[in-house]
Amino acid sequence: MNYTVHPSAIVDEGAQIGAGSRVWHWVHICGGARIGERCSFGQNVFVGNDVVIGNNVKVQNNVSVYDAVYLDDDVFCGPSMVFTNVYNPRSAITRKNEYRKTHVCRGVTLGANCTIVCGITIGEYAFVGAGAVINRDVPAYALMLGVPAKRLGWMCKCGVQLKGEGTVRCSCGIEYQINESGCIQL
Repeated sequence: MNYTVHPSAIVDEGAQIGAGSRVWHWVHICGGARIGERCSFGQNVFVGNDVVIGNNVKVQNNVSVYDAVYLDDDVFCGPSMVFTNVYNPRSAITRKNEYRKTHVCRGVTLGANCTIVCGITIGEYAFVGAGAVINRDVPAYALMLGVPAKRLGWMCKCGVQLKGEGTVRCSCGIEYQINESGCIQL
């Protein structure tokens, strides 16, 4: 085993976990989960069976990554943020055959206590603020805030908010083209 698991954690047989990953207190990883290298799972995290997690993903305390959620490399899931996988749940009606896929692209930050409604894609390096509710697709590099979330700006790969339109250079040196149709790295 080339990853670390705290004695209180449960990792079901069949789970695939990459080298250098860390599984902390009271985590449960189901047997069908596929997890990349150098990931970290904070206290009280749950990872379902039909979950694929890339490399260098950080899942903070009290997050459940349910079936049909797919996280690309370098995703950050803030404390107590929420994923869903059924759009219209009812306790008395089984809808496991209706799970909607959620895809979180490379480098996305999901802030503390935000909610991601199932069936959407969050574009690369988007930044979802604390407490925001995402109920539709999010473009790459978008800064999303509010309930329901609205795009209120653009973010650099380095996590700094970009200012202006046209060709914009972040303080880290990366340049972007920003216009009404979106933000792209040059």
